[in-house]
Amino acid sequence: MGIFNFLSKQFIDIIEWLDDSRDTLVWRFDHANNEIKYGAKLIVRESQAALFINEGQLADVYGPGTHTLVTQNMPILSTLKGWKYGFESPFKAEVYFVNTKVFANWKWGTKNPITMRDPEIGPVRLRAFGTYSIRVSDPAKFVKELVGTNGQFRAEDVADNLRNMIVTRFTDIIGEAKIPVLDMAGNVNELSNYIKEKIAHDFDTYGVEVVKVLVENISLPPEVEAMLDKRSSMGILGNLDQYTKFQAANAIEKAADNPSGGMGTGMGVGMGFGLGNQMMNNMVGNTAAPNPPPVPPTPPPVQFFVAVNGQQQGPFNMNQLTQMATNGQLTRESLVWMQGMSGWTQAGQVQALNSVFAPMPPPLPPM
Repeated sequence: MGIFNFLSKQFIDIIEWLDDSRDTLVWRFDHANNEIKYGAKLIVRESQAALFINEGQLADVYGPGTHTLVTQNMPILSTLKGWKYGFESPFKAEVYFVNTKVFANWKWGTKNPITMRDPEIGPVRLRAFGTYSIRVSDPAKFVKELVGTNGQFRAEDVADNLRNMIVTRFTDIIGEAKIPVLDMAGNVNELSNYIKEKIAHDFDTYGVEVVKVLVENISLPPEVEAMLDKRSSMGILGNLDQYTKFQAANAIEKAADNPSGGMGTGMGVGMGFGLGNQMMNNMVGNTAAPNPPPVPPTPPPVQFFVAVNGQQQGPFNMNQLTQMATNGQLTRESLVWMQGMSGWTQAGQVQALNSVFAPMPPPLPPM
């Protein structure tokens, strides 16, 4: 029975790994307890490394190329096996293939907001995310520190650990840099390079090289971003006093276009300027000693042009218009126009001129 088992045993004569996945970092060659033939071929492709482990102890490491497994090419394994004077029998050993290519576009991001003190805004919370790329630079250290005895080691088995290291370093860097939040967008490249330098040593302890770190976005809470938008809008407005006067002027023009509604034009001008001054006083605040309220500006006099016998006459102020109405030179059917009106209008339809005409008595009752 023992002879039959010996004859039926298959010896491994070619050892290789054809990677058909995109996320496998380490793969253990499975030879189903069969022994490796002395003089077998070990094929290690580009972006690969092969490690021999004997009874849990790391032995020889092979780079890209085709290697013949003989005593001379396995110095450490020969020592561990006790092959001092050469040995040509099949042997047992674990073979691990390590993928040394660049693994790109791995995601990182802050799970919780980072609280920091901004020199302009004050205490704020921000989030950040980006990508990073790594490759195994020391296969022996990588297998020893992270892989262990796993037969297959994928990216997901190490991604969380590496991502947490980046987030931790990013939090520390943001706190030390004291860069205003509003200036971070212009320092993304500097932050990315600085993070890479800071975490290089941490990754190296696992036999991993960080190829690139990218900070893609740094964001504030939505409510803070909304307030920043309002602040930007105020900056665009510039001089609020001039803007308020401009808005008041627009309101007066609209009231003149609609003479049948609203209050008198002169009163609207005075209220518009008074409202602008009140808004400015409220925004300045009471940080200094109280000052007496400013005197509202005198509204400009209201003046109308009058059409008489097809000719334009004027302008006339309200006193002159009242006298003209008393003398019969101005009637409700007379055409008038003032600055801000879209066209000539009958005086009786302009509300600002209602006080010019004497009230008409009601009709007499029937006899």
